[in-house]
Amino acid sequence: MTNDDRSRADARFKKVNHVKAGKNDQDVAAKAVLDNMARLKALRLAREAAEPARAAPVRKTASKKKKATEKGPALSEWLAGQQNGGRRT
Repeated sequence: MTNDDRSRADARFKKVNHVKAGKNDQDVAAKAVLDNMARLKALRLAREAAEPARAAPVRKTASKKKKATEKGPALSEWLAGQQNGGRRT
């Protein structure tokens, strides 16, 4: 093994070890984020359990839906109305 080969092998070994160290830092950061999310979720659930229940919001119903049996104006009447209203087709 020549001196040049040895130096290349050492450089590759150092690079691989540096990448592994970086992955450990990423793992630690990811675990910290997950721990923080779990802590915040526990706090939110405790706060929601402590406060009184809220009434469900009332939904407004849609106004006047056409029934399937009701028909609109005929196409010729609708087109005539559009032309009289200033629209050009």
